[in-house]
Amino acid sequence: MSALKPLRVIISGGGTGGHIFPAISIANAIKERWSDAEILFVGAENRMEMERVPAAGYTIVGLPVAGFDRKNLLKNVSVAVKLLKSMRKARAIVASFKPDIAVGVGGYASGPTLRAAAAKGVPTVLQEQNSYAGVTNKMLAQKAAKICVAYEGMERFFPKEKIVLTGNPTRQDLVVSEENRQKGYTYFGLNPERKTILLVGGSLGARTLNESIIGSCSDIQKSDVQVIWQCGKYYFKEMSDLKAQGRIPGNVYLFDFLSRMDYAYSVADLVISRAGAGSISEFSLLGKPVILVPSTNVAEDHQTQNAMALVKR
Repeated sequence: MSALKPLRVIISGGGTGGHIFPAISIANAIKERWSDAEILFVGAENRMEMERVPAAGYTIVGLPVAGFDRKNLLKNVSVAVKLLKSMRKARAIVASFKPDIAVGVGGYASGPTLRAAAAKGVPTVLQEQNSYAGVTNKMLAQKAAKICVAYEGMERFFPKEKIVLTGNPTRQDLVVSEENRQKGYTYFGLNPERKTILLVGGSLGARTLNESIIGSCSDIQKSDVQVIWQCGKYYFKEMSDLKAQGRIPGNVYLFDFLSRMDYAYSVADLVISRAGAGSISEFSLLGKPVILVPSTNVAEDHQTQNAMALVKR
């Protein structure tokens, strides 16, 4: 930022890859512009960001925050207690780190963190990935300086004068090339002569997609295609057991999480995926043929909204 004082940034949010990877992309872009910038991530304890952010080379601290349970209201007593603890901890983090700006990408942790930052007079910026705004970002919008969005028409949710149409940050390493294609075949142990289907159920997994591929295993076994299947960490043991029992054929390559998405995209002739905003942005960037299967188990059915926004373009 200047020779006297490096830029200090808090980036908060997470829970799923759809929040985490845009957050890391924002951090990388900041470091490219201001190499001496000091960046601190604030996430939710025991969530995916506590692993992925350090792996990307950044420091993260966790809040004991959790989302409200819409089905079991009694559980929300403990959720409220965790929220109060998180608010106290977030205030302490902001007071200690003294950020110049705080960025919220959605997810449980961004609420307490950005509220604490705003209360200290720190400018806050929201990054909304979806075509239907998330609850946390809608709550934080009033005090935000700017709100970065990926879709037009977001004045339905946010003050028009604060909106900046930026698109979604995407992972910079997602380069589809012939070199990466050949490396991908070797990395995954694939046959270069076969067509490749990439099945991605999101970072946590998708039961519906997993069950559909299990039901199609006999057809897949008879076909000349090969499948890279990211089943998600919550389903990996169950699917691995089925693989060990011979119920999943050899031309299906099973993973809990794909750390080399550049290779996966490079070898894929077709992608079948959930309709998370980050994934859609990556597909649009790479120009890959894709079948979108929106999850209905998300707030305000926003994945269907994301998919339809892409269809209408």
